[in-house]
Amino acid sequence: MEKNDTGCQATLDAPVLCVNNCGFFGTPATMNMCSKCHKDMILKQQEAKLAASSIESIVNGQNINMVPPVSASSEAALSTQPSSAQVQAESSEKPKDGQGQGPSQGPSRCTTCRKRVGLTGFTCRCGHVFCSVHRYSDKHDCQFDYRATAKDAIAKSNPVVKAEKLDKI
Repeated sequence: MEKNDTGCQATLDAPVLCVNNCGFFGTPATMNMCSKCHKDMILKQQEAKLAASSIESIVNGQNINMVPPVSASSEAALSTQPSSAQVQAESSEKPKDGQGQGPSQGPSRCTTCRKRVGLTGFTCRCGHVFCSVHRYSDKHDCQFDYRATAKDAIAKSNPVVKAEKLDKI
């Protein structure tokens, strides 16, 4: 590093391409790799360590149930899985009574007034398709129990926490 006439240090380092030739720039902090390649390398190292330790435990005769470390990205994936499973469950519960769920079944129609809705139809939680007038649950005879669903969601998100009883002195 050299000092220029203003007293600041001038950097002579030019940008360095990633050593994996992915096209992005690397930094010395990430061993001249881009952030994605560096993260992938660290992940592979952790998997290799886990595999080596599990092989050692099998060879030594130890039956230890090892749980792999959970990273932030896998926690996010785990937290999104129930919601996608609920969406799939809701879509599988839809009745198939000719409600236009595909192009082979013809145009979709409002369950209440039989008006053609096409792509602008609204699917209710009860599983039927409605027009813009009948899309709300109070405008059609909706059989879905919103109260029980909300109560279950609140119960799941707020578990009961009780403190242990203290010994009296």
